[in-house]
Amino acid sequence: MANVLTRLAKTIESRKGEDEKKSYAAKLFARGPEKCAEKFGEEAVEAIIAAAKGDKKNLTEEAADVLFHLLVMLSARNVKWKDVLSELERREGVSGIVEKQSRGKS
Repeated sequence: MANVLTRLAKTIESRKGEDEKKSYAAKLFARGPEKCAEKFGEEAVEAIIAAAKGDKKNLTEEAADVLFHLLVMLSARNVKWKDVLSELERREGVSGIVEKQSRGKS
């Protein structure tokens, strides 16, 4: 199932510089990385609201939107999905508390 995110990341990356009338991702890229980040934030807030309301169907839909917009935002800032996956693998099996302390966060 995680492969769908890798495929989606590749598709999104391929939309850079494409026709904005044919691709929503291309339209976001054309607006700049700040707009991509803003859209991600909007979708995250919508997911939070759905979760707070206990609306499982809407939360599922909003979570998909969040993941899509996260991939767009990452691509807009030239952060590769494979690098995010590598970071998650690095953290795998490490307590979240320990991992945060290793980065100087509490």
